[in-house]
Amino acid sequence: MSMDAYEYEDGSISYPGHPRSRGGAEPVGTIDLSEYTAEVVTWTKSTATPPGVREPNTLAIVEFDVEGESVRALGQATTDEIETGDEVEPVYVDELREPGAGIREPESQDWDGYRFQPV
Repeated sequence: MSMDAYEYEDGSISYPGHPRSRGGAEPVGTIDLSEYTAEVVTWTKSTATPPGVREPNTLAIVEFDVEGESVRALGQATTDEIETGDEVEPVYVDELREPGAGIREPESQDWDGYRFQPV
């Protein structure tokens, strides 16, 4: 599984991808962010999580440098031991939350994704 960001004809990159860039450009390709490391910009720890989400749940905003373009992403951290400025890598997990918890039917969506792990 890849962590696809969209690359646009104007050179910008966004994650998650959108049909148009901020400047109105169309996507021309994708970049797999799971092949890059990022730096933690900021983080927080949620202690009141939705059903099926681990508690506490540490979340981080991270910034990737992809060929001189800055790309930010928000996601769960693999550990509570994370600090601003840490270098992290995306790691794939099968379940970001427990599919049977909450009101959604487990088959109604994907439950996998990426967490950020300190390098």
